[in-house]
Amino acid sequence: MTLPNTEQATKRTGLTLSHMGFFVTDMAKVEDFYTRVLEFTVTDRGTLPSPRGTVNLVFLSRDPRVHHQIVLASGRPEQLPFNPINQISLEADSLATLKHFHRRFVEEGMEEIVPVTHGNAISFYARDPEGNRLEIFIDTPWYVDQPMRVSVDFTLPDEALLAEVERHASALPGFRPRAVWEREMAVRMGVA
Repeated sequence: MTLPNTEQATKRTGLTLSHMGFFVTDMAKVEDFYTRVLEFTVTDRGTLPSPRGTVNLVFLSRDPRVHHQIVLASGRPEQLPFNPINQISLEADSLATLKHFHRRFVEEGMEEIVPVTHGNAISFYARDPEGNRLEIFIDTPWYVDQPMRVSVDFTLPDEALLAEVERHASALPGFRPRAVWEREMAVRMGVA
């Protein structure tokens, strides 16, 4: 079984999520992680004045057509009572890529690497050097009602992993082909 890269026939026009920026404490450490482990490229860097002083900026991208997908900005306090970033999600282009990055995280000795399925996606979660939760995922060709999360075994061969994910998902509420769910969402968003 291969996972098709589904494309929306219709989408809401006007806005597209483009990039994100977040504050960091240790710029060099975070830049190293995103460039070395996640294979982003620094496209630019510099400083800008702000009401709280000068901010150092590092622009990162994995796409040569996009100047930046992530902006790292200096100024994150050393101690935060609560991290306001729930998660930073990166979509992999294949199960092979997802497993590649999972291996990279394991080789880095990162803690709390959690491989899961949401039924409509297969992913793993881990934290970057400053504790921001990362998700790297691929979509599956079906949909199930959310939220839903169960552990999966990334050591399984691809076909066995996909079969296990589909077996579990098919028993869940809302199970249907992703294409059906996408048509429903197009109607709900008023773009059908």
